Amino acid sequence: MPNVTTRHLSMTLLAGVAAVAALCAAPLANATGDPAVDPPHCTTADLQGVQAGVDASASAYLFTHPDLNGFMSTLGDLSREQVATRVDGYMATHPQEDAEMNGIRQPLVDMKNRCGTAVSP
Repeated sequence: MPNVTTRHLSMTLLAGVAAVAALCAAPLANATGDPAVDPPHCTTADLQGVQAGVDASASAYLFTHPDLNGFMSTLGDLSREQVATRVDGYMATHPQEDAEMNGIRQPLVDMKNRCGTAVSP
């Protein structure tokens, strides 16, 4: 895989994961260290571990789904809004891939919910 394609794929993957990670990081930054106030396993290290697993799973999934991988590789030069619109359109016509990618991201969503942030649409 050429470096440009690898870089675009990495940036696309990171953009999606970064959005969820940013939502998780807010409560982590305000942790008091008191287990009665802060849920367990909600540290920055916990977040990074979950994020690494999601990143690895997403990478493996994209390598085994060349059509989705190719589509995602075309998004590198677009704005966040354009990426969101195009991804929404693609996933609407590929519900199986949408469900599987949502399943891959689910551990980050679960962590966000457990650590006290509201789920955003």
